Amino acid sequence: MRLTTGQAIVRFLANQWTERDGVRQRFFAGCFGIFGHGNVAGIGEALLEYGKDLPYYQARNEQAMVHTAVGFARAHDRLRAFACTSSIGPGATNMVTGAALATINRIPVLLLPGDVFATRVANPVLQELEDPRSYDVSVNDAFKPVSRFWDRINRPEQLPSALLAAMRVLTDPAETGAVTLALPQDVQAEAYDWPEELFAERVWHVARPVPEPAALARAAELIRGAERPLIVAGGGVIYSRATEELRAFAEATGVPVGETQAGKGSLRWDHPQAAGAIGATGTTAANALAREADVVIGVGTRYSDFTTASRSLFGRARFVNLNVAAFDAAKHAGTSLVADAAAGLAALRGALEGWSVPEAYREETRERVARWNAVVDEAFRPSENGLPAQSEVLGLVGEAARDRDVVVCAAGSMPGDLHKLWRPRDPKGYHVEYGYSCMGYEIAGGLGVKMALDEGGGTGREVFVMIGDGSYLMMSSELVTAVQEGVKLIVVLVQNHGFASIGNLSESVGAQRFGTRYRYRTPSGLNGEVLPVDLAANAASLGARVFTARTAPELRDALARAREESGTTVVHVETDPLRPAPDGEAWWDVPVAEVSSLDTVREARARYEKDKQEQRPYL
Repeated sequence: MRLTTGQAIVRFLANQWTERDGVRQRFFAGCFGIFGHGNVAGIGEALLEYGKDLPYYQARNEQAMVHTAVGFARAHDRLRAFACTSSIGPGATNMVTGAALATINRIPVLLLPGDVFATRVANPVLQELEDPRSYDVSVNDAFKPVSRFWDRINRPEQLPSALLAAMRVLTDPAETGAVTLALPQDVQAEAYDWPEELFAERVWHVARPVPEPAALARAAELIRGAERPLIVAGGGVIYSRATEELRAFAEATGVPVGETQAGKGSLRWDHPQAAGAIGATGTTAANALAREADVVIGVGTRYSDFTTASRSLFGRARFVNLNVAAFDAAKHAGTSLVADAAAGLAALRGALEGWSVPEAYREETRERVARWNAVVDEAFRPSENGLPAQSEVLGLVGEAARDRDVVVCAAGSMPGDLHKLWRPRDPKGYHVEYGYSCMGYEIAGGLGVKMALDEGGGTGREVFVMIGDGSYLMMSSELVTAVQEGVKLIVVLVQNHGFASIGNLSESVGAQRFGTRYRYRTPSGLNGEVLPVDLAANAASLGARVFTARTAPELRDALARAREESGTTVVHVETDPLRPAPDGEAWWDVPVAEVSSLDTVREARARYEKDKQEQRPYL
């Protein structure tokens, strides 16, 4: 079949399917793209001609369209995905941040950046990076360290093997992330006689690996000897749809469950074994249990520094690590159990039949959680006058959200507050991007989540996007895409006139909130009056319906009105950034200047050196 390289790519992608547990679905839902001279005549023309089964979606920012693709794939538990295409040059390098986010979070996305001419007939072309060391380098080489698979298609003959390798990585739960195929613009438009079988329907079976028997026996023996075990549930529990197996395991054994950012929602917040968020942004309940745990059972977690409180949280505990990726299963010198989360939990439950933690330990979990819940209730209590605290805002959004609605967030102080305060009622109801914690993900990622929920006629589930003014100013562009596509988001825009999260961090290291407030410049620095930025007017100019609130009662009313709207709305609320959420009593390692003339820094350094003594090598 004679097609251009671009046409062959589109035809191939449209015929890729995944299957898990007998459920079969088309892998690629479509292709986001912004066109320029590097892809308009190749992938762009192909999407026009052959895009019936690979719909094209217009984006406003290349980084944002990758975020949208990530939100969509995560909502589909990595069984569906999007491709994203850009021109060569700034359009391509804009996607590098999105690629890093996808790979760090282990989410599949296919990137198709245009590239310079493979034939080099007109070099240097517009937007080409000239490297005097080699003509084989372009800006697309920047994708290599942030991609799980990378290739440049310099000849059409190279395409089939590259496409199959790309699909292998995209559909492998242990290997997935960003996949980049750099496409020279002349090769995209070049015709070639392709074998018909390249375009045949192809199903990629997503397996559930079971644990090796000897490894299972070692893990069960270690757990049976524990008196105070603790489960750390990570994102793998959600992606594997292992939440029912986790619930059954926790109920049978009585082992309490702490949740990472990606694993939050693994248990309903009110389940007897649910200890809540764990780590630097965790609850006092989960963190207290972690400090005294003798065995930590990590399920689908990569043990980020926030989860381990920079390795200060788990004391002298030993680790059992159940993970589909051997890389993560081997962390902290743990007993490694390489398996799918659902299959592994089922096998562990069988191996531990008849074993349970002491009843006193179950009761301790319930008491600690009850005390924390009382703290959260108080933090959520809305004030009648004055600017609300951020915790009040989260409480009111939680009140407005129904059981299966989704909250989306990524950066600033809100992810930490959400992690410890939000009360999930559905495994997919909590969507916080905290692997890369990328400012600007929120609206774009929320768009992808809502697109996933709305497939097949819609489910009535709302998506609440929580975003601060700092992130909003970095990337609000996909409000336009949401309006264009008729995708409804409820965006809660929290205005605190600066980088409040980093302001708090700055204060903790003695840096006095330097450079974190949005203020006019004066002769002594950025310490003048508040800038007259009207983000509500900005959101309205992008096509959203906007409601404003300055008090808790006004916010409650605005959220109710937003729910009644049929299109995207922005609820703009000012908050008091100096009223913090409750503390979960855990540490995060951020180095403090070792010498300074500032008293605040010297005091912070003394605290830092004291806290650092709690770090452990986990060996």
